[in-house]
Amino acid sequence: MSGVEADIAAAGSDEVGAAACSLGLPSRLAGAGWRPQGGDGKMGNGGKSRRRLADGRSSRMGTHQPDQGVFRSVLPQDVDWQPFPGFPPAARLAVLVGNPSEPNPYVVRVKLPSGERLMPHRHAEDRVYTVISGVFYIGRGETFDEEKLVAYPPGTGIVLPGGTPHFHWAKSGEYITQVTAIGPISLEYVDPRDDPRNT
Repeated sequence: MSGVEADIAAAGSDEVGAAACSLGLPSRLAGAGWRPQGGDGKMGNGGKSRRRLADGRSSRMGTHQPDQGVFRSVLPQDVDWQPFPGFPPAARLAVLVGNPSEPNPYVVRVKLPSGERLMPHRHAEDRVYTVISGVFYIGRGETFDEEKLVAYPPGTGIVLPGGTPHFHWAKSGEYITQVTAIGPISLEYVDPRDDPRNT
């Protein structure tokens, strides 16, 4: 077993296994009153807020979030990686959906090259991370402590409540994570001396 495999195994079935088992979403959705589409064609809201289309079919209509009103895709080769002022110079951020500086939903990706670290920091907004590639090492706390790092493989989903001090390390190679949140995007280092914006 390689060091990376051992780190992932050490995360335990409770954490990594939960991600592999869809994070328990079916029971959570059922508890929130959601019901799957039934044979009658009605959606989980019982068919409310439906509108008749020109061809006679019914469609659920609603207000779209900014940058989400038109169907589109972002292929891997079209991701526009850019430097981000709060990151080390080699790290990159790409905006996939929304405008992270606005108080609306956004989706970004973060790429951290092998060996790079993001020192302890916080985000004001709640975040949901999805590991896209590589192994994502994240630890919680106000000081960087390798013993607190947990390794997460691709496909893992991680919920990080706003205000939680944490740190990252591309310990075993480059990783890419996708972050879904409601802006504005924020990044505050625990120790201002770790903030690249202060150099």
